[in-house]
Amino acid sequence: MKLLTATREGQGDRDGDFCHAVEGELVFAGFVCATDRSDPDGGCGCGRAFSGLNSLRATTTALVRDLELTYDDVRMALSAHLVAAGMGPDVLGAVDFEDMLADEVDQTIRYAQVWEPGSVVGRRLDSVHLRTPAVR
Repeated sequence: MKLLTATREGQGDRDGDFCHAVEGELVFAGFVCATDRSDPDGGCGCGRAFSGLNSLRATTTALVRDLELTYDDVRMALSAHLVAAGMGPDVLGAVDFEDMLADEVDQTIRYAQVWEPGSVVGRRLDSVHLRTPAVR
């Protein structure tokens, strides 16, 4: 399955780039604070970054990779991330947590399906865009 992973590729090509995530870890679009929602180029950077599922750290570039993971693998990784980030079912309630988890898994999978493996992508709020096409 094609998924987004943290990468340092393309870092520095744009003002405000950063990569604090672990190279190769799965990432998802993550949540955007109110400050970045009104100006993704200001604030904390969450409006233009992906969140690392293991490190809980962010990067502004992600690499599309074709990985031997299933839907259930992605769901488990995202569930663990949300719990570690303090947004587990004990905080949100079981039903709200399951709804949010299902939405995040679907979005995480959908964002990577558009591009070929090896493509580097970036984020701006709810949009993921191509930064560097895959080399063929």
